[in-house]
Amino acid sequence: MTAVNGTRRRLDQLWRRGCTLLGSEVAILGGAMSWVSERNLVAAISNGGGFGVLACGAMSPDLLSREIAATAAMTDRPFGVNVIALHPDLDALIDVCHDHRIGHVVIAGGLPKEATIKRVKAGGTRVLAFAPALVIARRLVRLGVDGLIIEGSEAGGHIGPVSTSVLAQEILPNLTDVPVFVAGGIGRGEAILSYLEMGASGVQLGTRFVCAMESIAHPRFKQAFIKASARDAVTSVQLDPRLPVVPVRALANEGTRRFLETQRSVIERFDRGELTQKEAQLEIEHFWAGALRRAVIDGDIESGSLMAGQSVGMVTREQPTWEILGELIEQAMAALSDREILRAAE
Repeated sequence: MTAVNGTRRRLDQLWRRGCTLLGSEVAILGGAMSWVSERNLVAAISNGGGFGVLACGAMSPDLLSREIAATAAMTDRPFGVNVIALHPDLDALIDVCHDHRIGHVVIAGGLPKEATIKRVKAGGTRVLAFAPALVIARRLVRLGVDGLIIEGSEAGGHIGPVSTSVLAQEILPNLTDVPVFVAGGIGRGEAILSYLEMGASGVQLGTRFVCAMESIAHPRFKQAFIKASARDAVTSVQLDPRLPVVPVRALANEGTRRFLETQRSVIERFDRGELTQKEAQLEIEHFWAGALRRAVIDGDIESGSLMAGQSVGMVTREQPTWEILGELIEQAMAALSDREILRAAE
């Protein structure tokens, strides 16, 4: 028991900076997944010792206010709110967070403006933002963010072009001004430990929590995750650079195939002069409108969008959130103990 307690203390030392920033027992953030990261899952992650984050997405200020209040009624532990930088009511959403005394706002969906960061911090709230490159990470620090998240292309949903391991090597050794959390493709505690030892202050996981018992995702959506392997989580394909497609990682299904067919049809009509470039682009972008909700809430796993990270292969069953967090911690501790044993034997 003494050895176990000692290993846990050493793990706690590794992510102490992240825990201090978040106010949580362990520095594991729940990735903000639209339609999934709502009151039930967010509260369960925070109650389990992690740090839940509400996915505001396209919510109105009134809806966000109700969701925050409902989450607060389910947990007395800290949780955050993820807002989109390009949301038309961004300032009002920030004000809602202030009204509810939310301690942390995570800004996603683009580089936040300096005025936005200042507005959040003016209410005493801490700001976390996503940094896809070292130069942007440094700029965000200069703008006043309190923490950074670096998310690699292994993640689910909208992704950048660089893998998690490369981003970690680029940013972690060269930026120590604020705590940095690593995300994308993390599904086990051994990976968490490796990033902590590289200098991360914590991690963010999304896909791993989709099949939590507290997640309201449709049973068919969860079964798709449980049955999937890493190679099933693929990025959307762009057929013509004139009509760019924002890369999204999701499980391949009938909708994925029809998206390719839609692109081919739109390109042919564009080439014939039947559509302007703007009209063609909008038609392609609108293909997936509402598709994530259809999959998550309605269980339409054929034509809906099954956004998932490559760690989906590590999702093998439905589990309580506290059990998922416990497994991750146990795996990290076991790996840490093994490394210490090896060092002692040298």
